[in-house]
Amino acid sequence: MAIFRYRMQSILNIKQKMEDQAKMEFMIASGKLRDENEKQDILLTRLESYLTEARGLRTSKLDVLKLKENVTAQERMREYIEEQKICIKKAEDVLEQAKVKLQGYQIERKTHEKLKENAFQEYIREENRREGKEVDELTSYQYGRKIT
Repeated sequence: MAIFRYRMQSILNIKQKMEDQAKMEFMIASGKLRDENEKQDILLTRLESYLTEARGLRTSKLDVLKLKENVTAQERMREYIEEQKICIKKAEDVLEQAKVKLQGYQIERKTHEKLKENAFQEYIREENRREGKEVDELTSYQYGRKIT
């Protein structure tokens, strides 16, 4: 039996490499989104601490300077949080683009793998036909030798 060689194996290899590269891009984008979310969590925690501090400042002896500093810090944290939301949205968009790209490469690779599988099945059928023909010829030859 001859060895099966898929004539478009190099294309399949390229498709697999492209998919692997797209997976890496997806993982990087996913990590970036996770980092941005963590930054937002830190900012929210800091805002909450400023709010807690403000409640404490209002219940104790009034210190107008500290209250103003606290209000300014709260406003700044809210601005940072809004900026962080924009960063998160950008990271989500990059992640979505990476996901779409990865899905496209996966479809291409699966298509080529299916073509390879079909080519292998055709190869098996052809080999079986060839072997059947050889068996028939051998049987005919042996039968012909018995008669003579």
